[in-house]
Amino acid sequence: MLPRQEILKGCGHPEALEVLITLAEEVLRTWQPCWSPFVSAPLREEALERLATLTELQIHTAGGRPEAERQRLLFSRRDEGDAVIDSTPLPVMGLEVEGNFLFDPVEPHDMRKAILAIETDHGSLEEGALGDLWIRGDRGAQLLCTPEAATQLHGRQSYVRDVEIQLEQRPLHGLQLPAIRTPKRFTSVEASCRLDAIASAGFGLSRAKVVQQIRNGRLRLNWKPVRQASKDLSVGDRLQLQDRGSVEVLALERTKRERWRVQMERR
Repeated sequence: MLPRQEILKGCGHPEALEVLITLAEEVLRTWQPCWSPFVSAPLREEALERLATLTELQIHTAGGRPEAERQRLLFSRRDEGDAVIDSTPLPVMGLEVEGNFLFDPVEPHDMRKAILAIETDHGSLEEGALGDLWIRGDRGAQLLCTPEAATQLHGRQSYVRDVEIQLEQRPLHGLQLPAIRTPKRFTSVEASCRLDAIASAGFGLSRAKVVQQIRNGRLRLNWKPVRQASKDLSVGDRLQLQDRGSVEVLALERTKRERWRVQMERR
């Protein structure tokens, strides 16, 4: 048995992490490697930090595309080495979501919510069944999911608000994956070090949209929810915006005109 209470002490996602601990214990007991459901980036980082130090456990992560935000964790015994990665390929499939959003633009979180609400023969899906999702202009979306979810959703119809959507299973090579983000370093001069000012410059959004993202719970600071747009940032702080990557503050320098020169990197 793993030191469950010690691992969970002070963690930010106790219920979700406990599920992963139970899965890890089963893998160590049976010697059978196993993939977890899809997990969010903050949960993945916390799981790696708290579980990867266990001497008997090995963890590999993958999400079906480079730089995947939502990924699955492959638990195996460390004795098995890296060969287990080749012998236990990532179970993932693609889904095409078609709909006419020309007059009703859709956001990724709206699409994800609608898909999770679809009733299948086995009930509605758990959040861990879905990986990354990206919007394809006004035509709908594509996403990664578990093979089981792809089978259950194939051929289904539903609605996102008033727009009808149709779902079709696709192999990974049949998807048009988003372009890989190239890390970009740049400098911006701001009146303050406020979160909303730096997020606006870093993600190329208006301050009003940044505030809206904060209200929706989609903007995180060092993977933790943030509610204060006025919070001052420091060197090393990282902002994560769902489906838009991350921005890290590399340097802060006061200018002669009492403004702030902010060096940042966007990924």
